[in-house]
Amino acid sequence: MGDARSVACVVVTYDALPWIEKSLESVQGVDTVVVDNGSSDGTVDAVRERFPAVRVIETENRGLCAGWNRGIAATDAEHVLVLNADAWLVDDALDGLLAAAGRHPRAGVIGPRLLNPDGSLQRSVRGFPTAWRLATEYLYLRKLAPRSKALNAFYGAGFDHASEQVVDWVMGSCMFVRRAAFDDVGPFDERYFLFSEEVDWMRRAADRGWSVVFTPDACCVHVGGASHGGRLFRENVRGNLRYLSLHGRPGEAERARRMLRTSLAVRGRLYRGERGRLYRDAAAWLGSGDVESLLAG
Repeated sequence: MGDARSVACVVVTYDALPWIEKSLESVQGVDTVVVDNGSSDGTVDAVRERFPAVRVIETENRGLCAGWNRGIAATDAEHVLVLNADAWLVDDALDGLLAAAGRHPRAGVIGPRLLNPDGSLQRSVRGFPTAWRLATEYLYLRKLAPRSKALNAFYGAGFDHASEQVVDWVMGSCMFVRRAAFDDVGPFDERYFLFSEEVDWMRRAADRGWSVVFTPDACCVHVGGASHGGRLFRENVRGNLRYLSLHGRPGEAERARRMLRTSLAVRGRLYRGERGRLYRDAAAWLGSGDVESLLAG
């Protein structure tokens, strides 16, 4: 493992069993802080018993990025590895992240190659959201031309996960954050409860001249959705709207709200069971007010 003295690790937990042990095992030797957002499944006891060197901060659940901010504030290392409780580094991933940070001194975040638990690639590079890019996803336009970048920019179509590149943003399940960038850009915006908080921060970092770099020289396994199982679909939609309200063109968030409402209402009719219910619930919420009122609630 690389120079662990220059790295701290922050893991936010909320009912994080059974994956938290694999996550913390992968960063043993690194100064690690676990911020627990009110777990009730024994996560805190398990961490304290199995990993006595890990500092545990227990707090109320004010969202993922609030936990990240609390954990980062409790560290002072040059780099902070922000790691999901359902993710773990593979082999010498920390060495790869440190090396990439050295090659890119203006990189505020380094993102590793993400893998699914079965070893397959988990596509982790995205384009910054716009109303058009959301439409290509929610109206299924991207499926019309899967190889088209114009219709697949939101999901980084055609991105070569085998080469190191500067990108818009990477999934927040594993982020190697440079302390100097964090101090310059400021903390994660705690108005985001879950979803899009990392997108917002990386956009603000880009606006201040920092870059985001993807490197295949470090790998991390990410279970994906283990903490919420898709139950927080509305929060995903809310995160996109909040991002557009802060970073989009005038009126773009409201246009996106109308488009999302229509597309999810249609999906709600097409799909049965829990999935259809999630779509109908989100469509009803989107129809209950304009963007300003929805984000204020």
